[in-house]
Amino acid sequence: MLNTLLYLNQNLFTQQLERSSMRAGFGSALLELGNTHPNVVVLTADLRASVQCDAFRNAFPNRFFDVGVAEQDLVTIASGMAVSGKVPFCVSYAVFSPGRNWEQIRTTVAYNNVNVNIVGSHAGLMTGPDGATHQMTEDIALMRAMPNMDVVTPCDAIEASKATRAIADVNHPAYLRLARPDVAIITTQDTPFSIGVIQAFWVHDNPQATVCACGDMVYYALRAAYELEQQGIWVEVLNISTIKPLDTKTLLTYVKKTNRVVTVEDHQKAGGMGSAVAEFLCENYPVPMILIGVDDAFGESGQPEQLLEKYGLGVHHIKQAVEHIIKIKQPV
Repeated sequence: MLNTLLYLNQNLFTQQLERSSMRAGFGSALLELGNTHPNVVVLTADLRASVQCDAFRNAFPNRFFDVGVAEQDLVTIASGMAVSGKVPFCVSYAVFSPGRNWEQIRTTVAYNNVNVNIVGSHAGLMTGPDGATHQMTEDIALMRAMPNMDVVTPCDAIEASKATRAIADVNHPAYLRLARPDVAIITTQDTPFSIGVIQAFWVHDNPQATVCACGDMVYYALRAAYELEQQGIWVEVLNISTIKPLDTKTLLTYVKKTNRVVTVEDHQKAGGMGSAVAEFLCENYPVPMILIGVDDAFGESGQPEQLLEKYGLGVHHIKQAVEHIIKIKQPV
């Protein structure tokens, strides 16, 4: 069942389910930060409307900078601003930032450990009709491998807003990953959020498997958990909103209940959230695992739901993974 302690959206499995884009949550938080944090500045690379920066630009024109189609300049200018005491948000499509300017992020931001927030929108297969060139499914791998860099993947618009405000107060580099379309509203304003904290959104007294999900895939993991419960199969669903630093203490607490893990993400299997979970568990508490993600492939143009199904990320794929893993016998 939904964890009642977290004040989650009670309409999640009803026809009244609300949807909104993570970009909208991010944009509203930017405007709020503009009013409360005078050192916050925003930089974009010719995509301000698509990444919901117009409200900030209109309210604070002297603190908004559009560098044009020049993503390398986007972060190098921001790093200089950070050294000067500003709190920059660099916003673009994920395929361009960190995709195009990874070396500049590495050398001018992460290596110098300066307070720059990289915001990558339009991440994952959920980018849909824009096709393979714009469906960034490698960015978590790129950014979590980078020293000094936090990696945050909110599950909905409300959590995106909270995450935006949170990374403004972290005095080192951070990467915030956002999906393009309207996604299910899972949380509420009363749901707690902190960087580096895993939360169990779906709980049971005697779970048979632990499902770890991040970003837009948290909703699909919850739908799978709901349907599995109708079949008499019980799981717990963890929202891993921060992939780095990974909340290993909480992760281990839940995994020790079930000794079986399924990870779900709109990203390549290689190097993503599932890899981060697997790396920790293989060294500290090895258990059977199934990783659900894009399997060494590029995407293609299509509607988000169609693409999730084609690439093996749909609700029934999650259910099949759970049904398979609970049949695995643990070694004596």
